Amino acid sequence: MVDEFGRKVTVPDDPRRIVSLAPSITEIIFALNQESRLKGVTQFSDFPAEASKLPSVGSYVHLDLERIVALKPDLCIATKDGNPIKVIKMLEALHIPIYVVHPKNLELIMETIIGIGKILHADDRAKAIVEDMQFRVNTVKSLVLKAPHRPRVFFQIGISPLVSAGTPTHIHELITLAGGRNVSEGPVPYPRYSHEQILIMAPDIFIISSMARGEQFARVRDEWARWKDIPAVKNDRVYVVDSNLFDRPTPRLVDALELLATMIHPGLFEALK
Repeated sequence: MVDEFGRKVTVPDDPRRIVSLAPSITEIIFALNQESRLKGVTQFSDFPAEASKLPSVGSYVHLDLERIVALKPDLCIATKDGNPIKVIKMLEALHIPIYVVHPKNLELIMETIIGIGKILHADDRAKAIVEDMQFRVNTVKSLVLKAPHRPRVFFQIGISPLVSAGTPTHIHELITLAGGRNVSEGPVPYPRYSHEQILIMAPDIFIISSMARGEQFARVRDEWARWKDIPAVKNDRVYVVDSNLFDRPTPRLVDALELLATMIHPGLFEALK
C-alpha cells in the first residue's frame, strides 16, 4: 500500500497485533470496532475509556522503542504530525511495517478512516462513519448560510502561554465552517499573543481549549474579566471546551464542529445541542 506520507508499505493481509502511535489513531481504531487488534497505545490514549487500559509505549512525541518491540507488533500505525522520524526508521530497520497517516483537515481525516478501515477489513464500518460525518458537516454548512454575520473568534489553546490557531490548522477550518472569522488567521500554524494584542483584535467570542476545569479555569475567567473592552468579555462569551475533542483528528471533530457552531450562532444551532 501507499500510505499518506507517500511511502510504499507492505502491510499484513490481516494484522492482529497493532501498536497505535498516537491517541487519535487509537480512537479511530476503536471507532472502527477493531480494538481487539490493538496491543499497545501511546500516553493520553484515553478515549474511549477502555483505551487507557492498554499497554503504553510512551507519548507520541517520545516513543519507547523497546516497549514497542516487546509487544511484537505486526503493524504500527504512525502519524506524520508528531512521531519522531528517528524511531520510525529504527522500527523499519527491525522489519516492523509502519503505515503513516497525515489527517490535517476534515477531508483527510475521512480519508484516513477509510484507509485504516481497509487495512483492518472494516470497510463498511469506515464508510458508515464517513457518511455520518459528511452529513453532519453539510448540515452545519447549510445552516451557516442563514447567518447574518460572522462573529470574530479567538481560539486559545491551553491556558499559558496565549497560543492560538492559524490558517494551516484544522481548528481554523472548524471556526470557518461553524460560521466564525478566525482573528488568528495567517501563515503561522500556532501563533503566540499578548493580552494587549488580543485587546486590539477585539474578538466577539473567546474559546479556550484546555484540560483545565474547576478552580483553575475560574481563575482564568477572572483574569480575562479585567479586560472588559474585549467584546467577548463584555458580553460574557468566554467559553472553555475539552481539548481532546478539538485537538485530535478523529471522527469526534464533527462533535467539536457542532459545539463550536452552537457557541458562534446559538440561535441557528439550538437543535444541535
